Amino acid sequence: MKRFISKLLSPQRFFIISFASVIFIGAVILWLPYSAAGSHINFIDALFTSASAVCVTGLTVLDIGTDLSLNGQIVTLCLFQIGGLGIITFSVVLFGLMGRGISFKGREIFQSTFLHTPRRDFLVIMKWVFGLTFIIEAAGTFFLFLRFSQDFSPLRAFYHALYHAVSAFNNCGLSVFPDKLVRYQNDIIINVTIMALIILGGIGFIVQYEVVSKWRGYQQRLSVHSRIVLLTTASLILGGAAFFYLFEMNHILKDVSIKTQILTSFFQSVTPRTAGFNTIHIGLLTNPTILVLIMLMFIGASPGSTGGGIKTTSFALLLLMIWNRLKGQEQVNAYDRTIPGEILTRTIAIIFASAFSVTLITSILLLLGGTGNLPPLESRHFFVEYLFETVSAFGNVGLSMGITPTLSVGQKLAIILTMFAGRVGPLTLAFSWYSPKRGLTYAEESVMVG
Repeated sequence: MKRFISKLLSPQRFFIISFASVIFIGAVILWLPYSAAGSHINFIDALFTSASAVCVTGLTVLDIGTDLSLNGQIVTLCLFQIGGLGIITFSVVLFGLMGRGISFKGREIFQSTFLHTPRRDFLVIMKWVFGLTFIIEAAGTFFLFLRFSQDFSPLRAFYHALYHAVSAFNNCGLSVFPDKLVRYQNDIIINVTIMALIILGGIGFIVQYEVVSKWRGYQQRLSVHSRIVLLTTASLILGGAAFFYLFEMNHILKDVSIKTQILTSFFQSVTPRTAGFNTIHIGLLTNPTILVLIMLMFIGASPGSTGGGIKTTSFALLLLMIWNRLKGQEQVNAYDRTIPGEILTRTIAIIFASAFSVTLITSILLLLGGTGNLPPLESRHFFVEYLFETVSAFGNVGLSMGITPTLSVGQKLAIILTMFAGRVGPLTLAFSWYSPKRGLTYAEESVMVG
């Protein structure tokens, strides 16, 4: 029986089941009366909130600060901390600290989650990941506490600081404030601290490890992976901020100070990359800005991080593939290295599977939305809102144009599935359904494309 279960539970299935189990347990706890601040929370809303927290998405059908009690809020904090690092990572580190052996399945899951190439010192890296995580979250809590202490009592200020620091580093976006961070739109400390936490949590733990190792002299050069991540991340932040300012300077940024314009532009460029905090009302943005946010949400964070999306490396490799094809080159080179063809094939599959998933879920939301009785011109806005909601869920972002609380039960289930697929990966979810088998190799025959 043990051998049968071990064979049945492949690393992909084990990874998926672990996340699904934590989501279900969290939903049950949030469903209990002591998790609600007032009236009893129905199970579908508890399941939605738990899935959003574990998948570090940030979409919510509840007001975390008023609908959940302190116990319920602490439960969500624990859920997105576990969801950001992964339940398997917690288990492996615990076994390592206890001196117990780590299974091959645990090694494979951790290395595929956080490392671009297998390493023998992965347990050292794992412990380093945990230590750095809590150091960064503690530093973020300290700076946020300095600001929140001006508005709240010391104990409440510390709690708000801790909740938002952990939420930001894990790229979750859940907040105890009903308007998230709109009230702190022009506050430098809040904006800079939250942005720093989001970026550090979104670049990936192995990139953090390599940067620190190089800075301390333990490593001579950064890997190609880290270089691509850092360059792509910086480019997306600067480009996103520039486009946001360009499209909103005569609209939502028109009557605010230069400082607020700069903070808002950069904040809304950083946060769509899987964080979900906002300092402006998303529903008031122009159509070009909405398109930019959708693109940033779809790209997401970097591999081995707490964020979602197709990842910055996938986006960068896609651009490199297109550029090399235009130059007539078969191989893709970066920093004097050739990217393996297997990685390029996987990149294309990830992008296609992600786009297909977004299209499918958006269609389901439209079909379940009950907009068929409305004239086309009156219901046109639902398409943009549902598309934005779907990409936000799939990219584990948490931004919304304000329709999340109005979703029907069927739509909520579709968004839950989307958040889950975005967290574990659409290919991982697909591969978990079957065991790979070696097939026959046939003679090749060409097909016209393009």
